[in-house]
Amino acid sequence: MDDKIPDRTETRAELLPEEQAADSADPEAQAREVLKDSDRRTENPEPAMRRRPEETA
Repeated sequence: MDDKIPDRTETRAELLPEEQAADSADPEAQAREVLKDSDRRTENPEPAMRRRPEETA
């Protein structure tokens, strides 16, 4: 997925209102890191927490 990050970075670099409030010094670098982290979590999701029937309310 990393090969598509440059294309996606341009779109993601348009800051959301809350990101604008934080005043990013380098929106494109921030976008690249956000996308890398998102890709990593999509490719390797954390295991879901499983409950046994007797643990539910």
